[in-house]
Amino acid sequence: MGILWVFIAIAVVVIFWLISTYNLLVSLKNQVLNGWKQIDVQLKRRHDLIPNLVDTVKGVMSYEQKTLTMVIEARNKAIAAQGVADKAAQENVLTGALRQLFALVENYPNLKANENVSKLQEELVSTENRISFARQFYNDIATKFNTVQQSFPANTIAGLFGFRTQELFEITDASERAVPRVDLNLK
Repeated sequence: MGILWVFIAIAVVVIFWLISTYNLLVSLKNQVLNGWKQIDVQLKRRHDLIPNLVDTVKGVMSYEQKTLTMVIEARNKAIAAQGVADKAAQENVLTGALRQLFALVENYPNLKANENVSKLQEELVSTENRISFARQFYNDIATKFNTVQQSFPANTIAGLFGFRTQELFEITDASERAVPRVDLNLK
C-alpha cells in the first residue's frame, strides 16, 4: 500500500511538472509573438513617420529654396538689366528678395524648417531606438524560449507538443545594416 502512495505521489509530481512546463512554454511562445509584433509596430511607425516628416520638412524647406532661387534670379536679372528704368525695376526686385533673405537668415534658428529638421532627426533617432529595443526584447525572450525548450527534460514536452525554436532577429544582408538615409536636398 505504501508503494502505491509513492507511485501516486510521483505521478502527481510528474503531472504537475508536465503542466507547469507546458504552461511555461506557452507563456514564452506568446511573449515571443508579442516581441515580434512590437518590432512590427515600430517598423510601421518608421515607415509612416519618415515620409510624412520629410514631406513636411520639404514643404517648408521649399519655401527657403524658393527664397534663395528668387534672390539668385533677381540678381541675374539685375545684372542683365539694360537702361535706367529696367535697371531700377530689377534692382528693386532684388532689394525685395534680399530683404526676404535677410529676414530668413535673421530668424533662421526660429524657423519652422529648422524645428522640423530637428524634429525629424529626433523622431528618427527615437524610432530607431524603439526598433532596437523591440529587437533586443524579442531576441532576449526568444533565446529564453529556445533555451527552455531545448533543456532536458523540458525538451521532451516541447517535442511532444510541437514547440519549435524561434529564429533570432539578425541581419544577413549587409545593406540592411545601414541606417536609413534621408536626403533633404531639393532638386
